[in-house]
Formats: sequence, C-alpha cells, structure tokens
Amino acid sequence: MLNSLGQTVVGDDETVDLQAEFEASSIDDVFDKLDRDLVGLVPVKTRIREIAALLLVDRLRRKFGISAETPTLHMNFTGNPGTGKTTVALRMAEILHRLGYVREGHLVSVTRDDLVGQYVGHTAPKTREVIKRAMGGVLFIDEAYYLYKPENERDYGQESIEILLQCMENNRDDLVVILAGYKDKMDRFFNSNPGMRSRVAHHLDFPDYSSTELKSIAEIMLAGQNYRLSEGAAAALEEYIPLRMKLPHFSNARSIRNALDRARLRQANRLFAGRSEKLTRLDLITIEEADIRGSRVFVEGKLDGDPVDGAVP
Repeated sequence: MLNSLGQTVVGDDETVDLQAEFEASSIDDVFDKLDRDLVGLVPVKTRIREIAALLLVDRLRRKFGISAETPTLHMNFTGNPGTGKTTVALRMAEILHRLGYVREGHLVSVTRDDLVGQYVGHTAPKTREVIKRAMGGVLFIDEAYYLYKPENERDYGQESIEILLQCMENNRDDLVVILAGYKDKMDRFFNSNPGMRSRVAHHLDFPDYSSTELKSIAEIMLAGQNYRLSEGAAAALEEYIPLRMKLPHFSNARSIRNALDRARLRQANRLFAGRSEKLTRLDLITIEEADIRGSRVFVEGKLDGDPVDGAVP
C-alpha cells in the first residue's frame, strides 16, 4: 500500500521479520569485527548493540509508515588514550551505513587544528570544509574540549563550535558527530556549552584495560604481524605490563603497541648480531625473553625513550 507521500509501506495487518532484517543488514559482521579488534570494553560494546537495535527497529517502523524524527545519534566518547575510541567510531560508521542512516559510512578524524583558524575569517571556511568532507559519514573530533578556550577572548574556537552546532541540528540525517577526550575535560566542555550537550544523545565511557586484557591485546597485535612470544617472553611481558602501567605517559593499548615495536627492534638486532648463523622461520617470527627484558622498565624503572620525560611507549 502507499502512504500520503506515495511511498510503499507495509499494511497494518502484515508482518515483518526482524531477524531477517538483521541478517540482511550484515551488521553482525561489524559486531564480530569489534570483538576481534577490541579486547574487553563490554559496556561499550553493549551500548553499540543497543544503538544498532534502536536503528534497526526504527527502520522497520518506517516500513509501516510509522513516522518519527530521525534519532539523535551524535555521541561523546570519553576515556584515556589507547582505549579504542577511534576503532569504535570506525565500526559505528559501518553500522550507520549498513542501516541506511548515512550515505557513505566513512570516518573523518580531526582535531582543533583542522577546524580553527589563526586569524579573522579563517575558521568558518576551515570548519565548513571539514564538515563537507564528513557529510554522509561520521566526523570524529578528538580532544574536542580544545575548541573552547574562554580564557582567550581572541580565540576563534567558539565560531567553529557554533557552525558545528548548526550542522549537527540541520544535517543529523546525513552526518553523525562523535566528540572524544578525557572525561573530566569533556564534562567541563559540556557544562560550558549547553547547546552541544543538548545535541549529544549517547555518552560512552571507555575504561582503562586491565593488565590481563593488555596481555591479550599484545598477543593479538603480534599475531596480526606474524610474530609470536616464546614461553619466556610471554612470562616477561606479564611482568612488564604492570610495571609500565605505573609509569608516566601510559596510553593503554598504544603503549603496548610501542613496547612491542621496540621488542621487534631488539629481536632484529639480536638476529643481525648473529648473522653468521642460518635462520629458520621460527627464528624470524619469535620474540624471545631477552627482547622483552631489554626494556629499561626492568633495569631502571624508566621508559625506553628519554630518561627524563619519556617517550609514549
């Protein structure tokens, strides 16, 4: 049957198959990617599934001609660095695309420098150009609180915020904005910008990983690059992670990735030092205990970078 706009809708006495609609959307593949890509984060993954369920049911409602406003899908991701915020934003873009809420499903990731100009008349075109690139997908603004600098009356961040607010309201059927950053700073940002708070419906907090979860993340990272840990290296990594977590500049999975990169560097140097010997495939893919214990975290309780302020390992 047709509705008043001439669109085909399902009759009131007909039925739709929610399971069939779910399978046709292929969003289960995205959930599988989330589970493969990210260890833990159960509350975050649960919320993503809840949002997907809302959108799926909303799509079925439209088949019956049941009218409703497009759900507000702008989001706020809070948590420390390396907790998976960007990865979840990528998967969210896929879900929104597969359910027909954005046209393309791409992710545009930016910071303040991409949006705010340094002189009069520069901010508006920069912000609008970023929004133009993001239309049909998801705009991810990392450390969004840096857009607002009330202590500097000559700062142009407020102009960018006002343009974003207008776009978030007028184009919410073709653009989803995800703001991200540390929780305390994002809370202050929303308190200072009530217009932004009113446009963001979903707030997801990303917890820090436990040492056990970080060990699993390390193993996934190594497997993805065709490396493995020897038994001694695995035991050494279990010791390394809690020590590293206590040091400055810890960035969860990002720090683990950097530590593994340095372990690979040590492995390569170790193999090169013994280059007169023939190597097997196992030699080339195995991280040994010495490659992990070579870190200064074990020797001096310091990072492998600068001994004063450290790299971000």
